Amino acid sequence: MKKSEPELPEFGSLDELVEFFDTHDMGDYLDRMPEARFEVDFRGTSRLFSLDNRLARKIDGIARTKQLSVDELIGSWIEEKVLEYSHT
Repeated sequence: MKKSEPELPEFGSLDELVEFFDTHDMGDYLDRMPEARFEVDFRGTSRLFSLDNRLARKIDGIARTKQLSVDELIGSWIEEKVLEYSHT
């Protein structure tokens, strides 16, 4: 015998919906939810590069000394080098 699916209540706000699913399993309501369609643009995403562990540890130390995140430090270094090359 199939378990009866609970009714999905009407929500007056996004906050009400979030509160409801904080205490209820969304899987119980998947068949009742509208299909969502959207486009994703990955052009602004980050790129990942690998580093030797020894070099990564050195970069971590420099970033801490400069009170920057590793991403900020490496990003600024790369930007400096790219600007140097674009002016030659």
